[in-house]
Amino acid sequence: MKRRLVCSLLVGAALSLPALAQRTTTQLEQGWRFSREDKPGTAAANFDDRKWSQVTVPHDWAIYGPFSFENDKQHLAITQDGQKEAMEHAGRTGGLPFVGVGWYRRELEIPRDLGQRRVRLTFDGAMSHARVYVNGQEVGYWPYGYNSFYFDITDYVRPGQRNVLAVRLENKHESSRWYPGAGLYRNVHLTIIEPIHFSTWGTQILTPQVSKDYARVEVRTRLSGLGTLRSGRLDLEALLLSPEGKVVAREQRAGYFGPESVDSVFRAGFDLKAPRLWDIGQPQLYKYVVSVRHEGKLLDRDTVPFGVRSIELKAGEGFFLNGRKIKFQGVCLHHDLGPLGAAVNEAAMRRQIRIMQDMGVNAIRTSHNMPAPEFVRLCDEMGMPLMAESFDCWKMPKVPNGYNLDFDEWHERDLVNLIHQYRNSPSVIMWSIGNEVPEQGHAVGTQLAYRLQAICHREDPTRPVTNGMDNPIEVLRTGMAGTLDVPGFNYRPFLYDTAHKVLPQGFLLGSETCSTVSSRGVYKFPVVRKSMAKYPDHQSSSYDVEHCGWSNLPEDDFIRQEDNDWMMGEFIWTGIDYLGEPTPYYSEWPSHSSLFGAVDLAGLPKDRFYLYRSHWNKEAKTLHILPHWTWPGREGETTPVFVYTSYPEAELFINGKSQGRQKKDLGVKIADTENDQSRRDFVRQRRYRLMWMDAKYEPGEIKVVAYDAAGRPAEEQIVRTAGKPHHLELVADRSTIAADGKDISFVTVRVVDKDGNLIPDDGRLLKFAVSGAASFRAAASGNPASLDAFHLPQHHAFSGQLVVLVQGGTKGGSATLKVSAKDLPTASLQIQVK
Repeated sequence: MKRRLVCSLLVGAALSLPALAQRTTTQLEQGWRFSREDKPGTAAANFDDRKWSQVTVPHDWAIYGPFSFENDKQHLAITQDGQKEAMEHAGRTGGLPFVGVGWYRRELEIPRDLGQRRVRLTFDGAMSHARVYVNGQEVGYWPYGYNSFYFDITDYVRPGQRNVLAVRLENKHESSRWYPGAGLYRNVHLTIIEPIHFSTWGTQILTPQVSKDYARVEVRTRLSGLGTLRSGRLDLEALLLSPEGKVVAREQRAGYFGPESVDSVFRAGFDLKAPRLWDIGQPQLYKYVVSVRHEGKLLDRDTVPFGVRSIELKAGEGFFLNGRKIKFQGVCLHHDLGPLGAAVNEAAMRRQIRIMQDMGVNAIRTSHNMPAPEFVRLCDEMGMPLMAESFDCWKMPKVPNGYNLDFDEWHERDLVNLIHQYRNSPSVIMWSIGNEVPEQGHAVGTQLAYRLQAICHREDPTRPVTNGMDNPIEVLRTGMAGTLDVPGFNYRPFLYDTAHKVLPQGFLLGSETCSTVSSRGVYKFPVVRKSMAKYPDHQSSSYDVEHCGWSNLPEDDFIRQEDNDWMMGEFIWTGIDYLGEPTPYYSEWPSHSSLFGAVDLAGLPKDRFYLYRSHWNKEAKTLHILPHWTWPGREGETTPVFVYTSYPEAELFINGKSQGRQKKDLGVKIADTENDQSRRDFVRQRRYRLMWMDAKYEPGEIKVVAYDAAGRPAEEQIVRTAGKPHHLELVADRSTIAADGKDISFVTVRVVDKDGNLIPDDGRLLKFAVSGAASFRAAASGNPASLDAFHLPQHHAFSGQLVVLVQGGTKGGSATLKVSAKDLPTASLQIQVK
């Protein structure tokens, strides 16, 4: 094979590319029919599906409910939670009907003049055990519901005729530890390409040298289908586009291929002066555009966004991004979107990331599974680093019908797909190969960890690999922790120092921390530290002093992260509540949603959000008071007041009378507080919270005046006793949304008195109506024990609030949301759809 290389560098030229008809990709959203019946012959092209439901993909069949005690009721011991004997878990997977078979069918348009072009179907994720049929023939199977996969269906389609795509999905009983979702819950794409084309996820972009003055960009792109070329020259062109879209570099090559040629890798290299570095909150994105032509005809073009940034691990110090040491202020996030279930929606994902950024979060762990492509892209675009996780279990099961049944046959294919799909995303800064796997205490576990890490290194040598391990003693004994690039410890922070002394890496990561539990706006008395506390209302105290049997309070991690240079940071469990795992209410129906989040299921911040914000978000001023101050019947009783603030000092007033000034005690140390008395007395909390433990309730107002480092008054906040419910307040996160049929405005509804004070215990039923250019999509209150269906236009408030989701249509105009409730005037809000 002969090759000719021509290299040139163009700076500042605007890009003008010809229209590309050779590669067409269609997102298959409309036209689907759906059924839960599993009948023989359903895959056949002539099967009569006219009575099936019409749905839009992404679609989660189970989120519509109804909630039920019987849905996936599991009888087993959760060993990772320390349970020794089997017990009944009713709401562990959300109490939603995700178990069973679901069928999807729709027609495909295949052009009559298809010729030699290829047809490919790509699934961003299908839950789960997907069997894909075209015109009655099975074209492929993929069991893992969280992975993206694709099939070439060229040999199964009939150009210019009726073509039918059918997909059978099956979720097994006891196959998950949380709500996994159901159905075609991520996007499906149909792509038509020339025989010679760039392979799916076939480009790998490396930046081996990065500084503020210079970056080297090296690219490898796989070209497929060369065997179809009888003879002739192929011309390849690669461009680099700046974040503004200007051409900053170009490379051209030509090669001569014969019929014996196989797939080939096109390599290109570029030098960038003064590169724009991708960083946290600074999402500078370049684009790599590669084209291939045969005798002047454009065959294919692929565009790959990427970022220029460097990653480095240093013994004794930890993680460095672009030469700057980073301590992770991270959160673990499950994939569900609360009232939308697992169905992908970009507006909901963007809102989640935006809320986390406001809290001061600088990294997200995709727990415990592979993320949706849209989520990764949004993190690229919003400057949010990601730890992309792969598996929750390996060969040894956590649930009877989990991934353990598929691990041997599928783990490499699944892991390779994950890495190839996201290896060019600058937000992905680390791979996680597992979470709390039972193999931690066995030699085979170390061998598997080594193998999985080796696959990651083989497919992507640029990123470190970690594993979330919750059995520190065993992983030190077996060597699993020492095998990994980054030893990730889940909980047991009191063992961090022991592990650090023996691990060779010189650092470790809190890959999962805290598991503090709370319910928004719910406060329990007396205010004492508790483990696995339960109450008749199925809630946990928002004083943020309750945790799980294996976990701790936020300050137990803050102090270790802050005082040890070799700590790489933490990922708290969790940033946002998720469906399922209603710990500690394992068996107490109707509990069916987690209480771990700093933000509730509706996306409303709990008090704990502000504790993290006060410590993590250095760019913002935080001053937050808890609890509310409406306690009829508690007059004269001790009602502690906590203040979460970024200021060093504050003074509390109750009805104008000072309760004294408090200052954060920065002298609190780890060694002095590693005892039960310090835990009971909240000694560590004094370093990060201000607490007036002896405050007594009297109706009126509490005021907090915060002081800056010089002792000067800097800010004040007041919380007043609420009067009678008077009206509803409606506040939209965005008053203008896109007319794409997908965009959503999240409207917070508050029940308030005549002066606008929140009625903190109001749980009345609210009803919704949307008219004009949008429609009602869902509602959620954040109550982990609520059985209200998300999709019905009525929902009970929780602690005086809830959120309504208004979804734009496909035509521009004005939309009006009206919210009504008994004994209150109807409130309305306008949203523009453009």
